[in-house]
Amino acid sequence: MSQRVRLGVAGLGRMGRLHAENLAAARGVELVRVVDQDEARARELAADLGCEWSASYGDLLADADLDAVVVVTPTPLHVPMIEQAAAAGKHIFCEKPLAFDAAEAQKGVDAATAAGIKLQVGFHRRFDPDWASATARIEAGELGEIYLFRTSLRDMAPPPLDYIRSSGGFFVDMTIHDLDTARWMAGEIAEVTAAGAALSDPGFAEAGDIDNAIVTLRFASGALGVIDNSRVAGYGYECSTEVIGSKATVRVGDHRRLHTAWLSAGSMQVDWVSDFIERYPLAYRLELEHFVASIRDDTPPLVTGVDGVAALVLAEACRRSYEEGRPVRLATAMEHGVEAA
Repeated sequence: MSQRVRLGVAGLGRMGRLHAENLAAARGVELVRVVDQDEARARELAADLGCEWSASYGDLLADADLDAVVVVTPTPLHVPMIEQAAAAGKHIFCEKPLAFDAAEAQKGVDAATAAGIKLQVGFHRRFDPDWASATARIEAGELGEIYLFRTSLRDMAPPPLDYIRSSGGFFVDMTIHDLDTARWMAGEIAEVTAAGAALSDPGFAEAGDIDNAIVTLRFASGALGVIDNSRVAGYGYECSTEVIGSKATVRVGDHRRLHTAWLSAGSMQVDWVSDFIERYPLAYRLELEHFVASIRDDTPPLVTGVDGVAALVLAEACRRSYEEGRPVRLATAMEHGVEAA
């Protein structure tokens, strides 16, 4: 492998463009090619970033000197593209979710394992300095025994209904981030109970989906957890977490652009971020830098394909709980099994 890690990006929607821009600016990285089926989009971004472009994923994989690919395409394409990259001996960064169900995702993990290549999943929150430092101190024992985990993920406004119809459902598309965070910070989850509703727009129900949900968790350790999610919070984007332990409590959740407060008669005003891109610019950059470092140093990625499958198992359990109106018990997410409560 050359001293500079050579990568290509496949899929140039909002997230794909962000990843490509971050790679183009990263040290020790050569962004070789961007790929999208929309030729005009690929050509325009390549001109902006000074790299090659193509409408063919095969062109990217055919480059013998390419080290890795970043896959940011629609979810149904993820596993086939992972399998193709693995067959070509390319390391893979894949946006979440790996697939719409755990069994399909496992095929991608198996292909990467058999080929001996690295597979990192895009759970960006693990690279945010606030969440990462809190988790490191929990792992060091500073929190003591975990009693309660709570997290919120709320969007200011929902994506278009066309996206909702093809998203894989609320729990796979949205709650999956909180499920991964819960496993990471508080340990394996033994049981989930999910309640949800379509409240803001009849289009959600017509699409067979919801726009608000609450999930209660019971961890294998005995600790309890609560997740609340909303696609229609209105006031802005929020992602916050609290973990209560026997020695301490940690709270994470800074959502302000500026740390100023305007005080007037009887009120105080602060600003607030509008979406995840604005909240997590550093995390998105750091997750790719970590992926590049894992290739250069031949070390395991922090977030593996196994983590991606485990999060999907939990999301499927939430969906089943919501549809059947009852708790769903899991052997553990790592064992990829869901049992009836």
